[in-house]
Amino acid sequence: MLKHVEMDPRQKLAEQFADPSKEPVVLINLFDVDPADAEHFKRAWAEDAAFFKRQPGYISAQLHHGIGDSSMWLNYAVFESARQFGDTNRQPEFGPLRGVYPDSATAHPNLFRRVRVPGFCVG
Repeated sequence: MLKHVEMDPRQKLAEQFADPSKEPVVLINLFDVDPADAEHFKRAWAEDAAFFKRQPGYISAQLHHGIGDSSMWLNYAVFESARQFGDTNRQPEFGPLRGVYPDSATAHPNLFRRVRVPGFCVG
């Protein structure tokens, strides 16, 4: 079963769901997975991603893997708002998806929003 560790201990993921802004959010979820479980992890992530793709507010998702024999994986997913992402996490079908992941998997999720830095980044 997937273990969950807050990326930011000062602002828990569930607390971020209440953000009132209607601006898009980016979920960054850093996973640590035993390399022996890589194929199992990819299958579980695909099942999880298929669920998210059916939810209101879903925009996109992309899975990344650390180079070489890295145990690190990164999921980058975009939702229309923090509330819509939170609503997805409260669906009854969501909880059981944690059980499809290998026992070696630990997730470190957090929501982010793009920041405007003139001359470098659009907000």
